[in-house]
Amino acid sequence: MNNIVRKKGWYLLIVSLVALLLIIHPDITKVEAKAVETKAESAIIVDVNTGKILYAKNENEALPPASMTKMMTEYIVLEKINQGEIDWNTTTQISDYAYSISANDSFSGVGLRQNVDYTVKELYEAMAINSDNATTIALAELIAGSEGEFVKLMNQKAEEMKLPDSKFVNSTGLDNESLDGNHPEGTKADDTNLLSARSAALLAYYLVNDYPEVLDISSIPETNFDDQTIKNWNWMLPHDATYLKQYYYEGVDGLKTGHTDLAGYTFTSTAVQKDRRLITVVMKTASEDERFKETAKLLDYGFNQFDVTELFKAGYQVQDEPSVPVTKGKEETVDIALKEDISIPIEKGKEENYHIEYKLDESVFNENGELVAPIKKGDKVGTAELVFDDGAEFGYILDGENKISVDLVTTSDVDKKNWFSLMLGAIGQFFVNLYDNFMGLF
Repeated sequence: MNNIVRKKGWYLLIVSLVALLLIIHPDITKVEAKAVETKAESAIIVDVNTGKILYAKNENEALPPASMTKMMTEYIVLEKINQGEIDWNTTTQISDYAYSISANDSFSGVGLRQNVDYTVKELYEAMAINSDNATTIALAELIAGSEGEFVKLMNQKAEEMKLPDSKFVNSTGLDNESLDGNHPEGTKADDTNLLSARSAALLAYYLVNDYPEVLDISSIPETNFDDQTIKNWNWMLPHDATYLKQYYYEGVDGLKTGHTDLAGYTFTSTAVQKDRRLITVVMKTASEDERFKETAKLLDYGFNQFDVTELFKAGYQVQDEPSVPVTKGKEETVDIALKEDISIPIEKGKEENYHIEYKLDESVFNENGELVAPIKKGDKVGTAELVFDDGAEFGYILDGENKISVDLVTTSDVDKKNWFSLMLGAIGQFFVNLYDNFMGLF
């Protein structure tokens, strides 16, 4: 009996303490977002479904990307396949230059042979899975005739994509100074490729959206090439090796690692969980171990600390601005509202830190700021812009967009007054103006 009383006493004490804490700190039940920090010199997280940047650190700093450069080569190869200029079964042989790169132990080549027909599929897999440099050059030469001409295509595509802070000088990501004077024509011996974390993420964004088949190959942990096994340098895939299992991350299916002495260890990852796909980039990390651990940290933050939230429903109206004036109509005003929902990934605990601002389109209003009847339901009168109240937003990956907006539309028809009503109104306005002018004389 005493034990029961004692347990009941402890229970009442705990309940009382919790109740007291809630009274003293009423915000204790709020979800607090956990900030993320990374050892990478620059980094970024992008939500692929919306293009929203969830986190960024030094994201506009142009740095050597090493083999992440190959993402652009992959894009152009896939583009040429989709345009019908080549196909997976197209064959090519290995040039003297590509052969010399493959034979160089410092470049860890797959040991290409000359006078052998290799298919585009074989070369692409060695490039995308094993990050092989010589097979990358062979593909560049197949498509453009020379690596120098291929580099021109790379920079043209970068301009089309509006990749900020980017420069391509070869197809592989090697530093030109390591090529013993064999750098592509039109580039300098001391040139190196440059990408910012933002431009690497944007390139990856185009790659997975335009050619999702890229993931079918980038997700392969190992495969056979020319009677040998080649392994993927992305340790976050499900490898068999015991020492790599610590790096496995659920949902990772790409995209490209990189390493040179100048670049350090780089990695552009992509992963999908519960219909949400993220892209992360880390640049200038200190080791293979660090680049994967920092990537896991970014992925955890993106998946666990953000929820796709419907902030404002279609039909939402700003309370102080529910309508706009109308002239020549049977109604003097017409209500305006959001045409569509606004749903974006929101950091937990910050759902209340957003509001809407109207940006009316002056071209659809007269000089007095009125809409002229007749008006149809759904007529666009401007946009509604989402504004974050709690500091800077990282914006969106496409075209430097920093804010999201939806159309602002009328919610009902407003018919035009008949001719008699308009005439009476004009006569009335005439006498009002006449009276105002007369009184102005005194």
